[in-house]
Amino acid sequence: MARAIWTGVITFGLVSVPVGLFTATEDHTVHFHQLQRGTSDRVRNRRVNERTGKEVATDDIVKGYEVGEGEYVVVEPGELDEIAPGRSRTLEITDFVDLDRIEPVYFGRTYYIAPRGKEYLKVYELLRTALAETGKAGVATFVMRNRQYLTALRAEDRVLLLQTLHWADEVRDPVQELPELPSDRVGRGKELDMALRLVDALSGDWEPARYRDTYQEKVRELVRAKAEGQEVAVAEEAPEATNVVDLMDVLRGSLERAKGGTGDDKGDKKRSAPRKKAAEPRQKAAAGPSRRTAPARSELRELSKAELYQRATEQDIAGRSKMSRQQLVDALGDSKSRGRRKKKTTAA
Repeated sequence: MARAIWTGVITFGLVSVPVGLFTATEDHTVHFHQLQRGTSDRVRNRRVNERTGKEVATDDIVKGYEVGEGEYVVVEPGELDEIAPGRSRTLEITDFVDLDRIEPVYFGRTYYIAPRGKEYLKVYELLRTALAETGKAGVATFVMRNRQYLTALRAEDRVLLLQTLHWADEVRDPVQELPELPSDRVGRGKELDMALRLVDALSGDWEPARYRDTYQEKVRELVRAKAEGQEVAVAEEAPEATNVVDLMDVLRGSLERAKGGTGDDKGDKKRSAPRKKAAEPRQKAAAGPSRRTAPARSELRELSKAELYQRATEQDIAGRSKMSRQQLVDALGDSKSRGRRKKKTTAA
């Protein structure tokens, strides 16, 4: 059972509910120790006096703010505690704003909020439902570990989330900070139409479990291989930047690859029809297991990758999570062929 990292009271108007704050995510990064090359000796960081080179005890370290070259204003830890906002245990919602009006750049870390006792479930659920049905987020500040946070309280299925927000002066203006940005909007044309079709062909439901941190997997594989004395495969080079002159050809090729087509113009027109055609096989699949497990290849090519993946899941095709769209088409088609052969053998 997780432990609360902060406890307090949420208030909105005259309503209050005691809650606990819980970490919502965890780090899966592979962590290494530092060693001296050629040995198994750990290398550790120590605080040393820059002038004398001698180690300094933690109690003898104070904070200093540089006001000039070599000149510092020294601040004792106790002085910072005296001016801190205090050990506040109140998370007061001062405003309710439309959640979709908060730009993504403002969001920081995410936490779960839970009521501290069964007697507070009703008030907790009342707030969660009100936020869910209005699409609002409650904006509030609170203090944790001697730091004040701006936060957005939002509703998810059965739970309230608290997301820390960056203060306005912490968010950089992209127009001022970035060297190059488009000055004009892309006008309606063949390239945009092709790009929209490509986005549609690659669209599917959000399924976070389908995505993996492949880099961390390779790090673990590297460690395992080196421990066993094996060679390690080298990663592929990054693709070259798309030439604007070839943009239309690249878009067309991308669309064909996404749809698993042949590249001919007629086939492209046929597959570029609205996704209503892709909906028909899904309706047929719902009619019975025989059609869901035996799709024709021509039918499969009309489906998006997400739809193909769903069918592969229903048929429990091994390795489906690593397959490209065309590989899913082939695997599902082969599954149909094996089913036919098995049926003939049984009949014989």
